Amino acid sequence: MKIEAKDFKRKMKTRHLIMLSLGGVIGTGLFLSSGYTIHQAGPFGTILSYLIGAIVVYLVMMCLGELSVHMPETGSFHSYAAKYIGPGTGYAVGWLYWLTWTVALGSEFTAAGLMMQRWFPSVSVWIWSGLFAAIIFGMNAFTVRFFAESEFWFSLVKVVAIVFFIIAGGAAIVGFVPLADSSPAPFFTNITDAGLFPNGAFAIIMTMLAVNFAFSGTELIGVAAGETKEPTKTIPKAIRTTLIRLVIFYVGTIVVLSALLPSEAASVLESPFVAVLGRIGIPYAADLMNVVIITAILSAANSGLYASSRMLWSLADKKTIPSFFGKLTKSGVPLVATITSMLGGGLALLSSIYAPDTVYILLVSISGLAVVFVWMSISASQFFFRRRFIKEGNSVKDLAYKTPLYPFVPIASFVLCLASVIGIAFDEGQRVALYCTIPFVGFCYIAYYVTNYVKKKRSEEYVNTSETQSH
Repeated sequence: MKIEAKDFKRKMKTRHLIMLSLGGVIGTGLFLSSGYTIHQAGPFGTILSYLIGAIVVYLVMMCLGELSVHMPETGSFHSYAAKYIGPGTGYAVGWLYWLTWTVALGSEFTAAGLMMQRWFPSVSVWIWSGLFAAIIFGMNAFTVRFFAESEFWFSLVKVVAIVFFIIAGGAAIVGFVPLADSSPAPFFTNITDAGLFPNGAFAIIMTMLAVNFAFSGTELIGVAAGETKEPTKTIPKAIRTTLIRLVIFYVGTIVVLSALLPSEAASVLESPFVAVLGRIGIPYAADLMNVVIITAILSAANSGLYASSRMLWSLADKKTIPSFFGKLTKSGVPLVATITSMLGGGLALLSSIYAPDTVYILLVSISGLAVVFVWMSISASQFFFRRRFIKEGNSVKDLAYKTPLYPFVPIASFVLCLASVIGIAFDEGQRVALYCTIPFVGFCYIAYYVTNYVKKKRSEEYVNTSETQSH
């Protein structure tokens, strides 16, 4: 039986859903952090890492497709995990995903304010951060359609910029456009000059968490399922184009960066895009990329506030947190959940200022690994869902969207995500994420079962009291 989201307005079309997914994926992880990945794994190793990452994401999205088409719920991940893995797991997944985007909000608003310093150095960063926060809140607080349209145009700017970058970079690589420093066209020699794996093949596994985190946001397709028009048609379309979009926008960009950016310089550059456009001789490259990066930041914040508020609403809808978080406005917006998520982003912002080495690093470590745990829960949920679906006497032919090659796809996606988690245990710089996230997940389980036990006892006391009074 298909589950419909209560009172949510189904206003999102296919173009909104695709751009929402792109908006979550194409952010600062690509525009600012990709240079560091090139430095760590080398040009060829980075391309291979992103190809593997794209495949992992696609496998997860195929699992999510079957679940979200059959059960198009808002805030779907934790609902699926609760139903097909266990209620404690669903509760933990919900809070992990909420925390991921709430922490991201604080860092995105700070980053946007810092980027504005290029043009307005005399204006305080916090004034810009506050202004951008107010704009993003307004986009989310009115109607779902207003949010979807704003995210569509935000994402379109990023897509156009990346397409232009890939075309310009590709022309420079083959020598069609001369480089500004008159050096010969690289013809991909920069990719292999330092060897295929300058820091060893294991560096690929160690960078997989960063790569997976860069791809996070694709799963927003599932979050938005409850507010999408004709989910049986729109969700499969968005899922099918996931791999080709990731390959074109991410892997294509990484190939250009790897071919034109020396890996020894990659880690110290603020944005590798600025360096590459400058080398091609694009005028005002820094200013152009500043505009694109600010747009990317605001787009990610827009998607983040949407995702975190819907996850909070979903937790309330399942009665695992107070019901007032699940209240909707007449236009179908969970305003209390949206305000709470924005306040959470504000607290993350304050912790990054006053406790960057303690509270904030703890939050960032948890949120960085949380997405991978969410993906693992999606894979496991689909695996157990299909088994139960068939056991109950249903036929796979009855599914509007079917995850292909079952059970290989859910098992492979789960194992590959697990491999990236194991990989960071060998990286001293990333190991803190495990130390922080595992206790947090344990705390979520304890909190769920303690509150559930208290509710049960209160319910029993109420029943006993009612029976006593009736006698």
